[in-house]
Amino acid sequence: MKRLLATCLLGGLLSGCGTLSGFLGGEDNTEPPAPLVDIANPVPLQKLWSSRVGAGYDKQDVNLVPAADDDHVYVADRKGRVVAFDAATGKEIWSVKTGGALSAGPGVGEELLLLGTSDAEVLALNTTDGSLVWKVMVSSEVLSVPQHGLDTVIVQSADGSIAALDAEDGSQRWIHDRSVPVLTLRGTSTPAVQHGVVIAGFSNGKLVALSEDQGFVAWETNVAIPQGRSELERIVDIDGDPVIVGTAVYVTTFQGRVAVLDIQSGDLGWKRDMSSHTGLGVDFSQVYVTDDKSHVWALSRSSGAAEWKQEELENRQLTVPVPFSEYVAVGDLEGYLHLLSRYDGSIAARVRVDKKGINARPLVHRDVLYVYGNGGELAAYSISQ
Repeated sequence: MKRLLATCLLGGLLSGCGTLSGFLGGEDNTEPPAPLVDIANPVPLQKLWSSRVGAGYDKQDVNLVPAADDDHVYVADRKGRVVAFDAATGKEIWSVKTGGALSAGPGVGEELLLLGTSDAEVLALNTTDGSLVWKVMVSSEVLSVPQHGLDTVIVQSADGSIAALDAEDGSQRWIHDRSVPVLTLRGTSTPAVQHGVVIAGFSNGKLVALSEDQGFVAWETNVAIPQGRSELERIVDIDGDPVIVGTAVYVTTFQGRVAVLDIQSGDLGWKRDMSSHTGLGVDFSQVYVTDDKSHVWALSRSSGAAEWKQEELENRQLTVPVPFSEYVAVGDLEGYLHLLSRYDGSIAARVRVDKKGINARPLVHRDVLYVYGNGGELAAYSISQ
């Protein structure tokens, strides 16, 4: 669940000044979630395995997501436990307790498992056995998943700064600072890192391209411009992760737009008014977006035109939509996983994963869908043939 944070500058340091809840849902949401209706002829969704992982989110608003490399799937809980599973069988390979209040991750790359904490720490673990490779401090709480680049680890902190850390020892290569508006959503988007370029979204509605090696700004573009008289009306956070496909960057903003930009120049292509704080998924022809009413949209990649819109899951606080086989997968506040048809958005299947809800973006790896619930349930699914 997203919440609004009031932030202030005090003695030159950015710190939280208060929290406004109920603006985007959760227990304070005045609009009840749409009731679920029976599905005629549901698609056969097969559970391959499941396992309980510690405390899960532990009732906290964090960004703990499943990650995978080759034959393993990794997941972490709020209380510091990190577990590696065999992706095919669900057998536990190793488990470690980091001792920190984990708030984001894991990211994975080059035999490193990367996590952030609420205490402004970034941890790198060895993917082979979970042993600690290095641990460093950054400027503030980490709510975006640390990303492995060419030879750096890119971390975006809650205060708006982006740090590039040396992948070998965690030493700082460079830091890019940005101011944070007075009122902003709790959370930060995870930068996209590809071919030596870092694409990062900020709470002022700007998308910025940085060079991975030195942090130079290649371009910055206003995806959404703050409007209105009140601070609430002027919130235009980019909290959904930007997605790079070829030379295109797809991005969403809160109270703003969904848009596509050129990765080389930052020039805007098509854009469409829409409010989303969860982000988007992209396949070969369409862009899938969950808006702030939990309506799921399919937009044409080439033009941004609406192909379909699914409204039957309104106010169910859906996750990022993720393409999976011939479907689009989303989780909801009651822990249900829903599969929607890619072609018309109709609901094709449903299964309950975790009674405490699903906030984490589902993960697709080798034609298997991995879903991590807020209560710590990790489950793997495939489409029965």
